[in-house]
Amino acid sequence: MLPGNVLSRLSQQLRPRRPRRLYHTSRVSRAVPTADFIQPATQDDRALVSLFDQRSRLKACLPSFTYDGLLGHRILTNDRALETLANSTLLRARLLTERICRAQESREELLKVVKNLDRLSDMLCGVIDLTELIRNCHPDRKWVDAANRAYEDMCAFMNELNTHSGLYEALKVVLRDPSIVKTLSPEAYATALIFWRDFERSIVAPDQRSKFIDLTTEIIVLGREFQDGARDSRPPALIKPSSLEGLKDGGMGSRLKRQASSTQKTLVVYPGSLQAQMIMRSAPDEEARRQVYIASNTSSQKQLSIMENMLIKRAELARMVGKESFGHMVLSDKMAKSPENIDSFLDALLDHTRPFARDALQALSQRKQAQQNLSYLPVIQAWDRDYYCPPEPPSPPVPLPPLTVGTAFMALSRLFRHIYGITFRHVETKSGEVWHREVQKLEVVDDSEGVVGVIYADLFSRPNKPGGAAHYTVRCSRRVDDDDVAGDQVPDSYQYATRESLEYESEMPHRKDSLGHIHQLPLVVLLCDFSSGSLSGPAVLQWSDVTTLFHEMGHAMHSMIGRTDYQNVAGTRCATDFVELPSILMEHFLDSPRVLSLFNVDSTRTMKGEGNHHSDPCHSIDTYNQIILAAIDQIYHSPTVLDPSFDSTKKWAALLDSRGIIPYVPGTSYPTLFGHLYSYGATYYSYLFDRAIAAKVWKDLFARDPLDRETGEKYKRKVLRYGGGKDPWKMVSQLLNNPVLENGDAEAMKEVGRWRINDDVGLPGRH
Repeated sequence: MLPGNVLSRLSQQLRPRRPRRLYHTSRVSRAVPTADFIQPATQDDRALVSLFDQRSRLKACLPSFTYDGLLGHRILTNDRALETLANSTLLRARLLTERICRAQESREELLKVVKNLDRLSDMLCGVIDLTELIRNCHPDRKWVDAANRAYEDMCAFMNELNTHSGLYEALKVVLRDPSIVKTLSPEAYATALIFWRDFERSIVAPDQRSKFIDLTTEIIVLGREFQDGARDSRPPALIKPSSLEGLKDGGMGSRLKRQASSTQKTLVVYPGSLQAQMIMRSAPDEEARRQVYIASNTSSQKQLSIMENMLIKRAELARMVGKESFGHMVLSDKMAKSPENIDSFLDALLDHTRPFARDALQALSQRKQAQQNLSYLPVIQAWDRDYYCPPEPPSPPVPLPPLTVGTAFMALSRLFRHIYGITFRHVETKSGEVWHREVQKLEVVDDSEGVVGVIYADLFSRPNKPGGAAHYTVRCSRRVDDDDVAGDQVPDSYQYATRESLEYESEMPHRKDSLGHIHQLPLVVLLCDFSSGSLSGPAVLQWSDVTTLFHEMGHAMHSMIGRTDYQNVAGTRCATDFVELPSILMEHFLDSPRVLSLFNVDSTRTMKGEGNHHSDPCHSIDTYNQIILAAIDQIYHSPTVLDPSFDSTKKWAALLDSRGIIPYVPGTSYPTLFGHLYSYGATYYSYLFDRAIAAKVWKDLFARDPLDRETGEKYKRKVLRYGGGKDPWKMVSQLLNNPVLENGDAEAMKEVGRWRINDDVGLPGRH
């Protein structure tokens, strides 16, 4: 997933390895004879439409005659194999750790310290990221339980390594020897510095080491419980039949009204259900909406305790390593650098957005006044937002064919071919390779390099599958031909016990570059919860679903293109407040009629139409509320958490009352349901920050011609290919030719703040 501490990445510069090859100028000039010409869809593009849209084929596909294990690994044929793999990997990791600690015995081994640290991290992350995926997507509870156990064991060992003084001392010797530092490539040096900063954050006094490890492990467990609790079902709202009078919804609303009229029984409405959503949008009765809102935003005392305990443990961990707060601890190596910079950034956003949000509230208040026939402007409450906003969802600005999953993937493949020279190609899976029959496997093919990665797409909703969308990095790029596995000196008595881990690594797909270097290919899994349609027809997406798919594919392309020698800086292994840039930029492409033309499989010309300027009065309200969430994230990860009187609900209410635009509703505790408090702890501002940068990149580079190959190659060359191996401020500075950004100081933050203030305020996004 997205990166955290390097040795404990959960979820998650470079000197060119060969002469840089961009695109074939002669081919591009022939392919674009006129300004609005579009390259036609290939057979592979067209195949994607039938692949995802022929639902009967997916439901009734015959089993393969060949059998394989999960994700192509022959050892992963049952849930017990996960724990066997974890134990085997832990044994190899301990041996490699001992080797690194002995590195000071020879210069040859010191030269391999950074490489071996990255190997160690990759060895462990390869299993951690696998189990993170399985526990979130596998339909078999036995697999999920086994993944949870393996995940906790691996993370516990990671936490030991984070405080390992032997590893720290070995790296210290390397970085203090100029003759060794000179041998490191820019990417290797960047990787070494990441490890160094992580050790500096984690090394504690010997008598504190055990406590540090226990505390870190406890935070991981609490985080998992918090996220699980945020998804758990909550008690229903009880709605009187009389409250359903006048429902504006003609479908479900009519059925509910008839049911209530005939039975005169109280309606049981569960938070998050279709009935709850319908009532919030369509019920004129304010009390019905209020009850559904409170039920949807109220949590159990257990969930509240889990969240506050997680926040307190994080604060204690920060104090243990000499930091004022958890925010100060995690932000030191981010683009923003400090909580103080973030506070200034968020204050500017709030001040800029507030007038627009208040204007929108004024419009809603007028509608409420008219609907209730009042002589005064009433206050807009939290349960009024959906009811008084326009019912029309955002839509594309030009007529398009039905927005099926197949046409969306076809359009993405065509878009990436135009700007990156990359396409998708379907590959049949073997029996046992995927966890559900609807999961599809795509090879990512570069027109000059061949297959550069693999994407597994698990797109449709099903019982017990988590909602929302996510990009899981199961495996990162890494050079492997110089691993020197033999140097680990595995004793003969351990050969059998380590074979599963070695076999697991050997089965990862690899490719050889033009210099003869061998790299493991990145593998990502895309999880969505799109409606599955019917057996007789394809699933048709809402426009918001298409936006989600483009967003997640931005992450996937970052993983595919950011193929580095070191996995710790590959693809999305970069600063948390930079990682959303590629995904948010992808959303901007949907504002272009030229890009939208790609949704028509037969199109070779740009459709006529204006950009997507759909006006939503709640747009600024939603954005303002997202800034408030970023602000509460900062408060919850500040020193105030360790105050004995700390009360998370009171802090939330005080923030809404002092900075919010809609009153706090007593008894509710939305932050307990906000899972990003764990996964984006102290960094939720990142989405807003990266949206500012993405808007600038789109405006200055892509807006004129979003299908221009030269622009796409520039973006690949200056940003995507580095992953996290180069200072993001320098990457953005060079991309935009803006020297003010290069040092990433307070003035650079102000510059980005000005972009945010001067540009349109973006919609809340995906992660």
